[in-house]
Amino acid sequence: MSDLSPAARPCTRVAADALDAADPTPGMSRAVALHTEGMWSGTVDTQPGAVSGWHHHGAHETTLYIVSGRMRLESGPGGEHVVEAGPGDFLHVPAGAVHRESNPGGDDSRAVVVRCGSGTPTVNVDRAADA
Repeated sequence: MSDLSPAARPCTRVAADALDAADPTPGMSRAVALHTEGMWSGTVDTQPGAVSGWHHHGAHETTLYIVSGRMRLESGPGGEHVVEAGPGDFLHVPAGAVHRESNPGGDDSRAVVVRCGSGTPTVNVDRAADA
């Protein structure tokens, strides 16, 4: 534990090659940069045509920034609500929202992910949410 006051704590850097594999969900490759008690940050890569399994992020609010490729999110009752994003777009996944991600494009997709909350960051489930 640091003896420095919060205001005096230095900023840090996590090098791109220092990320660790994390939170597996079928169809997706996640890497974690930082994981503290209240925040998870990293990347997610999805191959063209890949569709993840259904999952949620527990008590974590999630924001994704699409760096490259396309990302589609299916959520809501029966997975009927669909949003799609491309480079420069942001996506929001509310805490506890059951969803799945896919890459409808022809190139690999990459997103930067930040989750704020506590507990397990990814929970895989068998199906979309019920109404």
